[in-house]
Amino acid sequence: MSLKYKRILLKLSGEALMGDLDFGVDPLFIKNLAKEIKQVYELGVQIAIVIGGGNIFRGVQGKSLGLDRATADYMGMLATVMNALALQDTLEKEDVPTRVMSAIEMRQIAEPYIRRRAIRHLEKGRIVIFAAGTGSPFFTTDTTGALRAAEIKADVLLKATKVDGIYDKDPNKYSDAKLLKEVSYLEALEKDLRVMDHTALTLCKENNLPIIVFNIKQENALKDIVEGKSVGSIVKN
Repeated sequence: MSLKYKRILLKLSGEALMGDLDFGVDPLFIKNLAKEIKQVYELGVQIAIVIGGGNIFRGVQGKSLGLDRATADYMGMLATVMNALALQDTLEKEDVPTRVMSAIEMRQIAEPYIRRRAIRHLEKGRIVIFAAGTGSPFFTTDTTGALRAAEIKADVLLKATKVDGIYDKDPNKYSDAKLLKEVSYLEALEKDLRVMDHTALTLCKENNLPIIVFNIKQENALKDIVEGKSVGSIVKN
């Protein structure tokens, strides 16, 4: 089978892991997600994942509590490690070899992030989950996704969301919101389409890295994307 994308970076928000819950990780959702990822893995696709922590703690939430922004961001990074371990365990129960690499060293539970080692894991057929963001405060996990995708030379960055793609305005608020199947990096930046934050978008633009925004709840979406079918919205030059 001919695959359009052979090495992908999947960006998952912490909120996505909540499924229909108000907090934490939805066991049913994460199990279904692991099955979708396994389906793509079995096609021979090399898969890296960046995961957020918003289902447990967000840096902006800490700021509203009066915490120092850097401290709050570090707390958010630790939340991403918890999510990464949960996803790793679920994937390995599906017999998919998985490694967690953390930008903040915690050797008892995760490998330190080393670019060359990450690429070697991918080449050996292991899924790599990047945790703890960039390891520095003031950067989002969107930016981490763009950075890691560029570092491992991914073919595409897949941004998993709860909507079907990029809209000209919030589809949850406006019934006349229009789905945009294809937009340029400049258009996404100038119109502030909320695809990813500006730092992440600029990184993708500079590295000519396409971004596909899709609904993670759509069945077989990941498989359809790597096979080149039209799913969600794409941002490219």
